[in-house]
Amino acid sequence: MSDDTIRLVTIGRIVRRRRRLLTLLVVVGALVGYGTSMLLPPRYTTSASVLLPGAWEERELRTQAEIATSSMVIDRVAAALGRPGVSGVELRERVTAEVADGNIITVSGTADTPEQAQRLADRVAQEFVTFAAQILGSDTDPDAAARQEALRQLVVKTNRRITELADAADPGRTVESVQTRTDLEKLRTALREAVDKLDQADPASDRAVKADMVVMGPAARPTGEAPPTRTQLIVGGALLFLLVAVVGHLVAARMSRRLRTEPEIAAALGATLLGTVDVPAGRPAHRPAGRGPRALARRLLGVDVRWDQPAPRKSGDEASRQTRYRRVCARLRDRLPASRLLVVVPDGDEIARLAAERLAAEAASDPSPDPSGTGYPTLRVVEVPVAQPMLPDRAEEFGALVVLSAGSWTAGELAGIAEACADSGHEVVGVVLAGTVLAGPTRTAGRSRPAAASALPTADDATGVPG
Repeated sequence: MSDDTIRLVTIGRIVRRRRRLLTLLVVVGALVGYGTSMLLPPRYTTSASVLLPGAWEERELRTQAEIATSSMVIDRVAAALGRPGVSGVELRERVTAEVADGNIITVSGTADTPEQAQRLADRVAQEFVTFAAQILGSDTDPDAAARQEALRQLVVKTNRRITELADAADPGRTVESVQTRTDLEKLRTALREAVDKLDQADPASDRAVKADMVVMGPAARPTGEAPPTRTQLIVGGALLFLLVAVVGHLVAARMSRRLRTEPEIAAALGATLLGTVDVPAGRPAHRPAGRGPRALARRLLGVDVRWDQPAPRKSGDEASRQTRYRRVCARLRDRLPASRLLVVVPDGDEIARLAAERLAAEAASDPSPDPSGTGYPTLRVVEVPVAQPMLPDRAEEFGALVVLSAGSWTAGELAGIAEACADSGHEVVGVVLAGTVLAGPTRTAGRSRPAAASALPTADDATGVPG
């Protein structure tokens, strides 16, 4: 698992084999979300829109939005609402302003009740319009306005004098009079165009247009809570706990130091792999023995089942499984004829214990003795605690055969078992790996293969890999 890519099948395996634990964590996460919703009071949010007529640039609109949430406006709102214990700083955290399409600024207010949220949004919009009008109107210079008005009066007088001079001129009797009237009309036209340009360039008129902001109706009273709602907190807490549990399983699997491959296990024990045997999948093979409240809790939550073990592969019939055990016994006979061995099984490895017991039973049956007269070694199963491994001293047994399941023990734990064997005077003569398989059909006595057929070479034997 440490070097494998995380796939959906891995997530599915976690959910399938840890469904009880995940269900409990989801319920706990939902309760935590519910408790958080009880601590956080419900909030309601509504908005009011302010129209800014005239030509506004994007930069100017953003500036007006900043003004709507400035301390000058919010302090006026706090004073107008007269809410005791609520300062402008707290209100500023509950007020937002955004620029919308069409020169519209949307002002939003959040409060504990729908009525307070509606009042807050309306008051912020009104105070913003008032404050903006004051800012735009305060730039008008009274002296400049008086000078502009005097200039307009002078233009009017000049226009009137031009009319008098045009009437006093000889009405078209001479060429000079016609030329004079023409020049006066050109002067009148140029003067009128200058006055029009002056009116268009007057910043006071532009400010007057822009200062005429409009609140587009009162804010609507909110009908639902603002996020995060109680339902969102409950669902979010459940999903968060589920995600943390799944990620925790994946991290723990990637950081696991349990050995899974045959060469690694053989190297950790310093012995040769003699073969692999199959144990039909079932409840005893997957659930380790244990008593007490802790073991009961683990069994109820389903954490006593290894989730990172691959699904059991399909197996042949009972005869094919028996052949694997007999091959291991035959290899032991070839190595140590007519000897007695200890079969060392790590305590808690139920799959290895079942395999060791069947291996000892097959060695005791010895259906096909060697032509020289020697049979299978006599095997005695011994369970060894991994934390403090201890084996009986060497007496009648010649050596030790270690039987275990892959992916259950670290290199340090296996090295401890090997050291315990050496301390007791037992040489580790080999390693046998046990794995779970889906039980196939059982052959009847009339249809079982002959004993000679079971000794025929298989694909494992042809490639030199122990079966």
